[in-house]
Amino acid sequence: MLQELSHMDRITQLQDEIQQLLTIMSSSIAYLTSRANFVQVSQEIPITKSRNPEKYDPPDVFEANKKELVTDLIVKAKQVEYLIQSLPEPDPEEKQVERLQVLEEEMTQANAEYIQAVSRAKNLHAQICDVLRNMLDEPDIVKDEAG
Repeated sequence: MLQELSHMDRITQLQDEIQQLLTIMSSSIAYLTSRANFVQVSQEIPITKSRNPEKYDPPDVFEANKKELVTDLIVKAKQVEYLIQSLPEPDPEEKQVERLQVLEEEMTQANAEYIQAVSRAKNLHAQICDVLRNMLDEPDIVKDEAG
């Protein structure tokens, strides 16, 4: 059981790391599309738009930030890869089937115990109701005690 919790912790950690990786990717795309200046990539296609200088980073700053974004992506991707490698190998299919059968048997037994407990609770409730009804229906006992 403790080992299963450890595996679940790794999976949760992996989910968190993947979420962080996606956040880095999203932020990188947002930065690259919002802080880049339009550049002519072909002599045949002219630049038809321009941005205000305060809306884009100078080329040296932009390149430094691009390198930092790439480094962040690589580091996070390596962390995700490491976590994936640290996950245990899945059990063979036969073992999984056996485990599921055991769990199903345990669930069936627990369900039967639950049904018995509910039935016993209903019987006790009916007995208590009968006792209370009998007590309330016997006015002689109340008069004798008051008497």
